[in-house]
Amino acid sequence: MTTNDSEIRAFLESRVDACQKKDIDRLMSHYSSDIVYYDVVPPLQFAGADEVRGNFVRWFNEYDGPIGLETHDLTIATSADVAFAHMLHLDSGTRKNGLQTAIWVRSTVCCRRSDDKWLITHEHISVPINPQNLQAWFPPEM
Repeated sequence: MTTNDSEIRAFLESRVDACQKKDIDRLMSHYSSDIVYYDVVPPLQFAGADEVRGNFVRWFNEYDGPIGLETHDLTIATSADVAFAHMLHLDSGTRKNGLQTAIWVRSTVCCRRSDDKWLITHEHISVPINPQNLQAWFPPEM
């Protein structure tokens, strides 16, 4: 493992810790001001730190208490000033309505080093679906 790989691993662990604790300021310190973030919730694309911050606040507000966020199958590729990682996250916790939930999400993160600091410049979140249940996702008239 290279030094850059270790740095990115620690950087992503810090990001997950900030999510678990719903620490919005620490979480946003991981993102560039011109971040482009694709999510599974409308409007699907969030551009810029203010929009991404609002999306994270929305997500945090769905939970009563901390968010469980476990990283699985993390793969990292780095060069001198660019890094790419993809992983699975198990997102779990108690929703505001009292329901205990757990959902798998896929995450792809692209980072750039600037002034010796890594920042996320692009992130893409998706939810795995079962192709056998596509009708639940796509009504027959589509």
